Amino acid sequence: MHRGFVFVGLVTALLGLGCGGEDAAAPVAEPAHPAAEAEAAPARQGVAAVDDARLRGAGGEANNWLSHGRDYAEQRFSPLEQVNDTNASGLLRAWTFETGLTRGHEATPIVVDGRMYLTGSWSVVFALDARTGELLWKHDPLVPRETAVKACCDVVNRGVAVYRGLVYVGALDGRLLALDAETGQVVWEVVTVDQEKDYTVTGAPRIVKGKVMIGNGGAEFGVRGYISAYDALTGELAWRTYTVPGDPSKPFESEALEQAAKTWTGEWWKRGGGGTAWDSMAFDASLDLLYVGTGNGSPWSRYARSPDGGDNLYVSSILALDPDTGELAWHFQTTPGDNWDYTATQHMILADLMIDGRLRKVIMQAPKNGFFWVIDRMDGSFISAEPYVTVTWADGVDPKTGRPIPNGSGEYRDGLALVRPTAFGGHNWQPMSFNPRTGLVYIPAQEILGAYMMEKELLDRPKHFNTGSDFAVFATLTREVVSGHLLAWDPVNQKEAWRHPYAMPWNGGTLTTAGNLVFQGTADGRFLALRADDGQKLWEAHAGSGVIAAPVTYAVDGVQYVTVVAGWGGAFALAGGDAAAQAGVVSRGIVNTYALSDQPITPALVSELLASRPEPYRGRENLFHTWCARCHGSRAVGSGVLADLRYSVGRLGESFETIVRHGVSGLGMPGFDGILDEEEIRELRAYLETRAEQDGIAP
Repeated sequence: MHRGFVFVGLVTALLGLGCGGEDAAAPVAEPAHPAAEAEAAPARQGVAAVDDARLRGAGGEANNWLSHGRDYAEQRFSPLEQVNDTNASGLLRAWTFETGLTRGHEATPIVVDGRMYLTGSWSVVFALDARTGELLWKHDPLVPRETAVKACCDVVNRGVAVYRGLVYVGALDGRLLALDAETGQVVWEVVTVDQEKDYTVTGAPRIVKGKVMIGNGGAEFGVRGYISAYDALTGELAWRTYTVPGDPSKPFESEALEQAAKTWTGEWWKRGGGGTAWDSMAFDASLDLLYVGTGNGSPWSRYARSPDGGDNLYVSSILALDPDTGELAWHFQTTPGDNWDYTATQHMILADLMIDGRLRKVIMQAPKNGFFWVIDRMDGSFISAEPYVTVTWADGVDPKTGRPIPNGSGEYRDGLALVRPTAFGGHNWQPMSFNPRTGLVYIPAQEILGAYMMEKELLDRPKHFNTGSDFAVFATLTREVVSGHLLAWDPVNQKEAWRHPYAMPWNGGTLTTAGNLVFQGTADGRFLALRADDGQKLWEAHAGSGVIAAPVTYAVDGVQYVTVVAGWGGAFALAGGDAAAQAGVVSRGIVNTYALSDQPITPALVSELLASRPEPYRGRENLFHTWCARCHGSRAVGSGVLADLRYSVGRLGESFETIVRHGVSGLGMPGFDGILDEEEIRELRAYLETRAEQDGIAP
């Protein structure tokens, strides 16, 4: 491993550098000169060599992360095991990169032959050197900021796709862009939605058989969902499949939609219908089927959109499509007649499982409604479903029909209903992962009490939620009614294997590896490694902001790296009020990358590292440890006995200098007037502000 990592990683571990701040060790965020980059790096094939065959075989490329879920099965399992359950405690920060953006960061990075491609908020794309974090190029699609009002759940983006020298991103305002992988320049772009309507795009594209697959969101605002396929090289529309029927007075786009219309009542098309395909996809090349998850109805309330009932196909469903034509092969609806925003757009995983002595090709999904589904991906037939979180709206799933059995407690036409799960879901968009060695699925699960009540008057408000449910009930959302946990679930026996609890929900997606590890970031700004078979926590690091994205792992030059993008945001962070505020983090985009050090920590190395720190930071740190650390902790981390000065420095404002000078006699805090001069007090403050920023503590 190159010595630069040892310096950055050990300084990070020992002294807290590398997480931001004016003196933090971080890569210079300026484009590299192509010729210089070529001289410094070994020759590699890169994105230009990513073709259909390579994407089909992505699971066998242990060193890379070529597709959103690593491969078409979307298992998010890596065969790398250099980092494993015996040495994960030795992980150190190798590099960080700050996006310079706030708001939610939800991207899964793509890594191809030593280069990393990811997105931040506002659909901005970054290309980085995967070994050092050096910025190679950046592309800002300049999404009009007024688009934010159309976005239900923050100005987020879940990542890119790569193919034949191009990097693809869906922009929030509905454009699909193809960028040159070497330069970031636009090769082509198309508008995938009617921009006069309240559509947005936040999901990561997928490449299947030379086509770019992209969906959209906006069901809260009154749109009709669909998924589109474009020629990957030209941007020409290949096909478009709508997920719910339109106006029945006009010809239906397909026989499948004509049949679906029979499951709706009233004039649903006037309110859009919903069913937006805003996130999950997977592909089985052997069956030649593309699987797409669809969202809630529009409005949420079926009383408003389909007043006389009906299943309302194909909302809250898994669709199996022909990737060449978009024609529907089969469907499975997880919440017939959805009434609670129980989308089926949550991550889908393909696997082959031995069930009742028979090897079954399955899809696994833990959608919002609280049931973990296992269905046959060949024909959509039901296999099993059990609640993976608390479910109050249904008494289970009928083992013969595969339909949930509503118990009436979730009905809210005539009054308030308290329901679990809520619209935030027992599991939301944050990806889960499957480890074929442990046989377990790792779910970012959450318990949130939901409240539903019909609006007194149904209004069609442009650029505003039109759900049919009175949002005043959100006042019930307090920290007392929320929690989260990492759930290890046995999909064959449909039961919990273990869980790791968190104080709050909205934690990040998961990654699992052949090293018997599962990685997850948390809403309160931590990044954890746990043993995959029993859940024992092995390692933890500060991420610098709340983590909602999913990690990836890859290898370059024989070194395994683990990367997670931090950046607090998304639906719960925006709307959660006090329940979300307990995260106590600052929203800023940080790409954190970790690896094992190949050198032991020795006195000589530590001395060298101490001497290598930036001079201003070193002086401030020495000043703090000389006068303050014996009461307020090494590196200003308080243990709870006295004030943690990382938090106090921002809260005290101008009083900080006064307190340092004159003390607080009633608390035993001495005054340093005559001991420290004004410049030294300012330096102390600067050190504490840097430490607060490094650890993601809000000012």
